[in-house]
Amino acid sequence: MAFNSLQDRLTKVMRNIAGKGKLSQRNMEETLKEIRVALLESDVNYGVVQDFLKSVSKEAEGQDVLNAIDPGQLLVKIVHDEIIKLLGDDDNSIKYNSSGLSVMMVVGLQGTGKTTQVAKIANLMRKEGKKVLMIAGDVVRPAAIEQLKTLGNEINVEVFSRGLFVDALNTSIEGVKYAKNEGFDVVLIDTAGRLQIDDALMQELENIKKATNPCEILLTVDALTGQDIVNVAKTFNERLNVTGLVVTKFDGDSKGGSVLSVKAITGVPIKYTGVGEKIGDIDVFHPDRLADRILGMGDVVSLVEKAQEEFDEKAAEEMTMRMLSGKMTLDDMLYSLEQTKKLGPLSSIMGMIPGLGDFSGKINDADADKATKVTKAVIQSMTKEERKDPSIMRGTHKRRVAKGSGTSVDDVNRVINQFERSKKMMRSLSSMTKGLF
Repeated sequence: MAFNSLQDRLTKVMRNIAGKGKLSQRNMEETLKEIRVALLESDVNYGVVQDFLKSVSKEAEGQDVLNAIDPGQLLVKIVHDEIIKLLGDDDNSIKYNSSGLSVMMVVGLQGTGKTTQVAKIANLMRKEGKKVLMIAGDVVRPAAIEQLKTLGNEINVEVFSRGLFVDALNTSIEGVKYAKNEGFDVVLIDTAGRLQIDDALMQELENIKKATNPCEILLTVDALTGQDIVNVAKTFNERLNVTGLVVTKFDGDSKGGSVLSVKAITGVPIKYTGVGEKIGDIDVFHPDRLADRILGMGDVVSLVEKAQEEFDEKAAEEMTMRMLSGKMTLDDMLYSLEQTKKLGPLSSIMGMIPGLGDFSGKINDADADKATKVTKAVIQSMTKEERKDPSIMRGTHKRRVAKGSGTSVDDVNRVINQFERSKKMMRSLSSMTKGLF
């Protein structure tokens, strides 16, 4: 996540202060100083940091933290609430027209993943039951239209196009007209970007805005570009009155402070975050959930939502009952690994689990993915009987499996030992839930 370093720093600060039964003016000031350093080192705008600390101090004085029954916990809550305000505690949801067609423009500089984000957002809206049309309004970049069409086929969303080197304004107008005639609910216009902001780009976007009257103008910004996010957002907002941000590469290893700064400086709320390259790797932005994660409190709600979307509930329930009844097999273990992988990178999952946020920045997702592939290869090279009961395997069996999976006997032993530990854990859990299954 973009806030791993900030999360590590603030989690330690908050853990230290939360454990104190009594606070003094001195350690209160020391805590605020540590928060200040953590924010600045994470690339949060200096003015935003100053205002943030003033708000925390004012709130702490107002609630008389020093004389509170549990001053440490109260200060943690104040910092948590102020982070939410910083990120935007108003309604970050997409605003659809109450009736008829909802037109939305997606704008941004070239290289921010704008076209991909259009398809990701379209896919989210399609899953919500909306009939969505994507308009290929980027008629400058040669690959943009084909890219949008390919993505449209992947998510089963129609793309309207008039081809390359035509007038983007006319394409947008004709596309909106087509959407109205065909009964679409939402139109997403993919517009052209530039390597830098120029007047020709902004004028084209202003013309499209005036002609199509969008209810949302979403600006894509790259989380890895640091404070430049703020400058880009300010310029686009001054010309177009941007209604929301789509922050791409949010899963990258950036400091993340610019994301904390942008709402406070521009007033433009974050509405979506891109968290990977796959079409489903986009999240609706929730300030309270991000505040939880930044302070190491996890994000159970998002984790459950991801699980509900990705998992086959009936198959997962049947597997759980088998495992708890002592009938766990290596096929069950493989199924669990494959389902967990659907939730995203392991570091991201760890960050959502309360108490495990500290580990998210220490996990190498490439190594974890490699280990999962090895485990999968080993299990798939076993016979049905061996998957049911790997204890029957002897040296010759293990060598055959190692050769068939392109791994080593040590890898085979590791998978078997991992399975036995999991099975033992399930037996313990089964004894605690005896009578339920």
